[in-house]
Amino acid sequence: MNQEGLHTELNALERKVQLLLNEYQNAKNELNILKSENQELKSALKQRDERIKDFQNQDKISKIVGSIGKSEEETSEMKGKIDEYIKEIDKCILHLTR
Repeated sequence: MNQEGLHTELNALERKVQLLLNEYQNAKNELNILKSENQELKSALKQRDERIKDFQNQDKISKIVGSIGKSEEETSEMKGKIDEYIKEIDKCILHLTR
């Protein structure tokens, strides 16, 4: 092969390498964006699960308090105390898991 042919092939190879590098960088950027989005979605899912758990606890408390059948004032007072106990227990569990 002559000098000019080698030079042409070298230029073509350089263009292909540059294209591959650009594609690699684009894929890397997209991966970082997707990782960030994935982390945000995991965080949102965790928050939603915690809210669902809180609602379920509140529902259980309401059923327990309702089944006792005392006056409305005593019922709301008992519900408040149970809520406080559950929050304190949740704090203790969180502290123990760290």
